[in-house]
Parts: sequence; C-alpha cells; structure tokens
Amino acid sequence: MYHRQLSEQAIISGFRKGDADIIREYFYGYCQVGYYIFDQRYQLSEKENLDFMSLAHQYAIYLMEHDWKPLEDHSPNVSLKTWFINGFRYVVLDALKWYKKEYGSITFEDYLRSFDVTNDLRLQFNRMVEDVCDHAPLDRQERLLIDMLLLRGFKGKEIAAEMGMTPSAISQKYKKLKEEIIIPYFKKNFDMDLDMPEVMDERAIVSREAAMGEASMPAPTMPGSLADMYRQRSCRDMDFIKEEVMEQKRTTPEFITSLEPNEIFVFGSNLRGMHGGGAAYVAYRKFGAIMGQGVGLQGQSYAIPTMQGGVETIRPYVDEFIQFAKQHPELTFLVTRIGCGIAGFTDDEISPLFEEAHEVKNIVLPPNW
Repeated sequence: MYHRQLSEQAIISGFRKGDADIIREYFYGYCQVGYYIFDQRYQLSEKENLDFMSLAHQYAIYLMEHDWKPLEDHSPNVSLKTWFINGFRYVVLDALKWYKKEYGSITFEDYLRSFDVTNDLRLQFNRMVEDVCDHAPLDRQERLLIDMLLLRGFKGKEIAAEMGMTPSAISQKYKKLKEEIIIPYFKKNFDMDLDMPEVMDERAIVSREAAMGEASMPAPTMPGSLADMYRQRSCRDMDFIKEEVMEQKRTTPEFITSLEPNEIFVFGSNLRGMHGGGAAYVAYRKFGAIMGQGVGLQGQSYAIPTMQGGVETIRPYVDEFIQFAKQHPELTFLVTRIGCGIAGFTDDEISPLFEEAHEVKNIVLPPNW
C-alpha cells in the first residue's frame, strides 16, 4: 500500500512492470471509482457479465495490448485518474453494446458515445456527424453544440458555460436537434433506428425462453374472446404452429445462455484471440474460449476470425469450420451472427459464406441466413 502520492509516470511505469501494489491501489482503485459512477447510471451490477471484475479485466487486456500507451497520451489538462476513468467508460459502453445484442438495447445517447475513439467505426461516425454539420439546416450555435457534444465529448454543463446558457436550455436544444435532424439523418444514412428503448429487463429473457419451451404445451385459459378464438383453432393450424416451432429449433436462438453437452457456440473472433467483447466475450466467460487462441475449437466454442480484413479473408476460416463440422456429426454447432457486430459486416455480406452449411445437418445458422 502506498501512503504517498506517486507521480503519474510512476503509476504508469508500475502498471507496465506489473507492480502488484500499484496495480491494486491505482488500477483497481480507479476502476472501482469508475464502476461506482457508471453502476449508478446503468445498473451494471444487476446485469449478467457486467460485474466489476469482468469489466476491469477487459480494460486491463486493452491497455496491456497497447503497452499502456493510451494512458500516456492523455490531455495535459486532465489528471491521469480522470483520463483513466474516461477510458473505462468506453469499456462499459462497449459492454453495454454487447449486452444490447444479447439482451435488449441501449439508448440513442449511449450509442452515440459508445464508439472507441481509435476505432474505424468511430471515424465513420465522426464523418457522419461532420456531414450533419455541413449539410443539415443548422445555425452556427447548433453546429457548435453538436460538435462539442458528439465529436469533442463535452458535457452539457460545460457547453452551457461556453455558450452562456443554462444546462436546461442546452438539454432542450439538443433534444430538439436530435429528434428533428440527427436521428432522421442517421436513419437515412446508417439505415438504423437509433432511438432505441432502454436495456431489456433480464426477466423478459427468462419469460421468452420459457415461452419457447412451452410451445407444445396446452395454452393457459385466456379471458373472453381470446379463449374462444383459441378453442376454435383447427388441427391444421396446430400442425402449422408445430412446423414453425421445428423451424425455430433449426435456427440459432437469439439469446444463448447455456449449452447442451454436445452443443458448440460458434463466434466471430480476431486472429490474436483477444476475446474482449461481443459474442467472443460470451464464449470466453461461459463456453471455454481461450485468450490468445483466435481460430478453431476451444472448450464448448469454435472461433472464426472476422476482423483481419474484408469478407473474402473470412471465407477460408468458414470453409475450414464447415469441414470440421462434417467430421464431427456427434456435435451440434450453433453459429452466431459472426462478423455482424464489432467487425462491422452485414448479414447479407456474411451469410453467403455459409451457403454450403445449409446441407450440413449439425450446423445451425441464424434466422434468414
């Protein structure tokens, strides 16, 4: 335990050297402060896989992978602690994006703030915001507000002080800009509905999975006309429902929280095997994926690299996977929407790679693939 305040350079040097006391006091200490702040807003501790140690571990992996340099590059106008916690915020928001894919969705504002500043998606996002400022009917003050909030990361109070307005006025002005200009522009150019609801409650998932499991059971008594309608269903209707349920079983479930002993979770990875986000993190946390192994079978999971280039760079690994599945008919491979998350590809780009997989009985693909 250090009873004197170390210099910022000494702290970073201690991180690099693996000094246990410095890591315990400063790395985990700063992470705890950040986690407490963000837990108040996002209820992280109530969400699966968003516990303190999991998020701190992800941040440590990122910083070690970059030799702790992101901490050295901080602005001279802010302390290392503030810069550190701001970096931890990106880990939290990335984890919330993963949680959104698995369990629900995040708000528009959180989506806007969720891009890693070093990521290609962030650069694309910045260009889109700049396009809004250049081409949308905005006055100088509105352009400045969007620039400060979305590009430079200022808070509402800071923008209010800069513009000589109240924080409430800034909030109302941004809300109007968001609804009338920003969201429509992003919908048009990103083909996304970004005004998303809050994160789905985990109980909704349990209810949904229970409903799937009870599809073949008699329906409960329903009040009024709904009960009458159910009783009047023909056998033909019920046969159709059974066929539909069978088809659902032939596609990968949207939420995978557990596996049967013979099931394998197929996920998109990177060649370095840094399973820090998205389905890769699920594979690492739950299904035996190994840090540092970016290809092939590991535990109850199978990694297909998707982040090394264009779609054609993925094809050899998909072909290799399909051959592996053919050689192991005793296993069932549940393919997630690989490449369609952090890697940034679309379903239409990735699904043709799995055309041959349709003829392999033990490969289960996502819906519409």
